[in-house]
Amino acid sequence: MTALKKYQRLEASGLWRAGPRAEPCEVVVSLGKATLTISDLDDLALAHWSLAALARANPGQEPAIYHPDGDPGETLELAEGESTMTDAIERLRRAVERVRPRRRRGLRRLVLLIVLAFALWGSVFWLPGAMRDYAVMVVPPIKRQEIGRALTARIETLAGPACQDVEANIPLAALARRSGIRRLVVLRDLPRPALYLPGDIVLVDRSLIEDHEDPAVVAGHVVAEHARAGGDDPLAHLLRDAGPIATLRLVTTGEMSRRALARHARRLLDETPAPLPPAVLLAGFAAAEIPATPFARAGTIGGVEMAEIEAQDPMRGRDSTPVLADRDWVLLQTICGR
Repeated sequence: MTALKKYQRLEASGLWRAGPRAEPCEVVVSLGKATLTISDLDDLALAHWSLAALARANPGQEPAIYHPDGDPGETLELAEGESTMTDAIERLRRAVERVRPRRRRGLRRLVLLIVLAFALWGSVFWLPGAMRDYAVMVVPPIKRQEIGRALTARIETLAGPACQDVEANIPLAALARRSGIRRLVVLRDLPRPALYLPGDIVLVDRSLIEDHEDPAVVAGHVVAEHARAGGDDPLAHLLRDAGPIATLRLVTTGEMSRRALARHARRLLDETPAPLPPAVLLAGFAAAEIPATPFARAGTIGGVEMAEIEAQDPMRGRDSTPVLADRDWVLLQTICGR
């Protein structure tokens, strides 16, 4: 438009129709910086047309007929001999057409950048969590057990091999059932009392068995780990540590990276267990029907108010099935060597 300064306030006469059935009326057409103003002979404005949205109904023919882009019913027919006005309008229309593609390209680039920004935000913040939640939901129990066994093998390389004894394995399985889990594994040098793994596997340090007279102590640690896993699924914990690529691999192929398992095993042994609210822990003891007092008096777990656990023992005054028979407990205490 700045290229047409010499045409600013250019005027011409013409015929204007407000609609396809309207009677034509004689008007004065004024060319401004951005609009075409149509006025009657008394200088009363009848219409304002945007120069950027102006279309010609009869290109190359005279007299020139124009209408707003998208509304061919309203027309303006310039009078014969108004070549100066026609030339100015045509030059302006060509200038607008040259600029319009660049504006459209700029708009397309802006839209593309917005889409890419949302895609990047989703891939960084939303997609990993959504994919992890989906994996936790669809991975079957047998695959969880397989992952738990693989993690156990990795942890054994760091905390010593699992204790094995043909006779003691029977009460060990009985203690697992009584504690409400699928499998219990005793390690020789686990740096924390107990650890819950995917597949309903709990690892315990040998000291929980060898240093206590009551099997309710080790059973209490199993209950605590089970309650902790209720707030943070151990498979979800593994996948957060492994990252989105390993999670995608698990979902699509059912396989878990060995490197991810090894890294997670080291982290599990180094991290401090999250504290458990007493109410959550007490609910776990009540569900398993295991007395909480021996566990509280042992005081082998941090972050828990043991006095409150003992005072509110849900099994106090109630008859319950023994955690393990005395003979079986004595036998189990020899699992890592007589």
